[in-house]
Formats: sequence, structure tokens, C-alpha cells
Amino acid sequence: MSQTFYLLRNREVPQIGHMDVYREHGGYDALKKSLAEFEPEQLVDLVKRSGLRGRGGAGFPTGVKWGFLPKDGRPRYLVVNSDEAEPGTFKDRELIENNPHQLIEGMIISSYAIGAGQAYVYCRGEFLKGSEELARAVKEAYAAGFLGENILGSGFSLDIFVYRGAGAYICGEESALLESLEGRRGNPRLKPPFPAVAGLYGMPTIVNNVETITNVPAIVTHGAEWYTSMGTEKSPGLKIMSVSGKVNRPGNYEIPLATPLRTLIEEYAGGMQEGRSIKCVIPGGSSVPLLMPDKLDTPLDYESVLQAGSMLGSGGCIVLDDTVCIVRAAARLVKFYREESCGKCTPCREGTYWMTDVLDRIEAGAGNEADLDMLLDIADNMNGKCFCPLGDASLGFMVSAIKHFRDEFEAHVREHRCPLGAKVYDTVNY
Repeated sequence: MSQTFYLLRNREVPQIGHMDVYREHGGYDALKKSLAEFEPEQLVDLVKRSGLRGRGGAGFPTGVKWGFLPKDGRPRYLVVNSDEAEPGTFKDRELIENNPHQLIEGMIISSYAIGAGQAYVYCRGEFLKGSEELARAVKEAYAAGFLGENILGSGFSLDIFVYRGAGAYICGEESALLESLEGRRGNPRLKPPFPAVAGLYGMPTIVNNVETITNVPAIVTHGAEWYTSMGTEKSPGLKIMSVSGKVNRPGNYEIPLATPLRTLIEEYAGGMQEGRSIKCVIPGGSSVPLLMPDKLDTPLDYESVLQAGSMLGSGGCIVLDDTVCIVRAAARLVKFYREESCGKCTPCREGTYWMTDVLDRIEAGAGNEADLDMLLDIADNMNGKCFCPLGDASLGFMVSAIKHFRDEFEAHVREHRCPLGAKVYDTVNY
């Protein structure tokens, strides 16, 4: 399958993460062009016209978000969210581990565009290699004159700091990330005010995902029209999809938005392993509803996936094959959200606990007929009532699993075992 690469175009180049090799392949040319040919407001307009949408999951237009910053003379900050912890998603990890200068160049251009003098990368606690690669690359950028005072004689100055979190999924939520970055417990903040008005240290702050910012040099180099020539009118450009499951070639694939889900699985990822068939697909990471095989022709863009009953989310495409026990999968994913809940609000703290308890009981063969309705009742009492999106995220797969595979849940209750013969685990302790 021929691929359209940009962000991953140099993935096979040895030592691409080092300054000299990155520059040999055009690295920092977009920065030079930005500082020489664009005023900050023109860069913001360029990103708006490109239609670039946030790649962290929400899909909000990036240029519009940049435009929310108040013009009141206060210091501004750029914060890059590299707290990638959504099960099934591993695109940002490859970007920061293999080609960190691509992100740093995007950060410098973006900081210039929004008028930020300091920028931060908040790395997931488990990303030891990634944080080390970023820290090394930042030092190289300072040595080359791309960071620090008066960058390339432009009068623009910027400092970048790499901050490593402690492994809390909740810190992927932008306001909890800011709390952690300021040295406090990573609990989400009440909104409004939004970070663009009162973010890091109470100052105007833009929080963007790694993949989002890494797109910026490409847009500067090739223009907004190049970017909008791919994808759809509302979902333009390229998207990295992380494919996992029993496919022949799991991994990251950069695709034009609106590429059919079937093409991603069968052509990019090499199809299912021999003897396996698709049971369902989680198209956008563990927080989104599943799609059944009859939805495989769904174009992978934000609007089409939503219309099909799920969300594109972070792009973590988890392919579940016919041997997967849906009950066990639901129990495992809900347990993840229970463990990662910050406990700040009652619906999420109690709801994820009780859903895990009920799903464990069903999976162990000790469930009863009322348990399925109880799970849906708990979900109804959580949906839209939690302080931040984590509570809602815990519901996507489970509720859709009951909708599409209720007979499998009922079989666990009726037969007091897994009808697929899956080994029963204590999902609380394993």
C-alpha cells in the first residue's frame, strides 16, 4: 500500500532525531520561513485557513483556538500535551522518540504565532526515552541558535522546558495537566475560565497535542491549500492512526482523513491474521464506542465516524477479533478508568468503581439478570454529570458493548462462565 507521508516521512532515516541529520532533510527551514516571511497574525490566519484540527481527541480547530487568546498584554504560554495514555494510542510516542526536532520546530513556530516567550512539553511519566530525547534535542536547538534570545536575528525569543509527569492519565485533560505542571495534584479545574484566558500560572495559555503542533511546519512549508487538498472540507489533512489487535502489521499509519476504515485495516495494516475475523473495532481509542463490521466502509474523518455512532478521538484503532470476550474487554477497560479517576467528583469516583464491580461479577460467572440494567443505570447517572470528560470516557465502549453484544453478556449470566471459553481472570488484581 503506497502511503502519503509527512509527519512520518523520515521514520526510516537513521539518526533523524539529531540536529545535523534533521537539518539535512529540511529541518528548521519552515522556522526560517516563518520568521522571515510572516507576521504572527499571518501565521495564525494560515493555520485557520488550513483547517487543522486538534489531534488529541476533541478535534477543535487549532487556529480558532489560538485566536481566543486575549490581547491584554499579559505573558502567554504554549503547552504541548504529550501525556499520551489512552489505551490503543501510541502515535505521539513515536513522534517524540524518533523525531523530536520536528515537534520542537513546530513549537517555536507556534509560539511565535501566538506571542509566547516560554513553552512547555508535558510528557507522560512512562515516556522516559521520549523525555530524554526531547531534552537532548532542546539542548541541540539552543546550541544551533533556534532557541533562546533573538532567534535567527528576528527579535523573537523563546525558552522550551521538558516536564515529565508521574503517570496519571487524568493529566491528559488540559486543566489537570496545568495543575500538575504548576506542582499541584493533577485534578481538573472548573471551566470557564478556559486556559486561553487563565491557564498556566493564571496567564493566557494554549494547550495543544504533540501531533497537532508537529503539523505546523508542514503547513508553513506547503501552504494551507496543500493541507486542505487532503481529507474533507471539515476534516482536512493527514492523521496518524495507531492500529493494534490481531492484524498482520500493527503500528502507526499516516493517512489522509476520510480514508475508509476498511482500507486502514486491510491495506495499511495488512488485514487480519490468518484464521481471525473482525468482531468489532474501536476506532479512536478506548474512550469511544465500538463499530461493528458493517461499518468498515466508514470514512475516517470526524464527521463520518460520529455519524456512524463513534468518534475518531485520538486515532487509536483497536481491532477486536472473533476470539475476544467482549465482557472481559469491557471489564478491563472500565477498570482502567476506575484506576485513573482522580476521585474529585462523585459520579466518576463511585460510578467507575461500581461498574468494575458488576462487570467483574458477570465475567466471573456470578452475575444475575439485573446486572445489565444496573450497568446502564449507572452509566446514565454518570453521562454528562462528571466534572471532566474522564467519567464519560469510561462509558463509550461498555455501553456500546451491551448494545451490540447483549447476548454475550446474558450468556455469561445464564451459563455462569465465558461462552467463548476465555480464561477467567480476577480483573481487580491482575
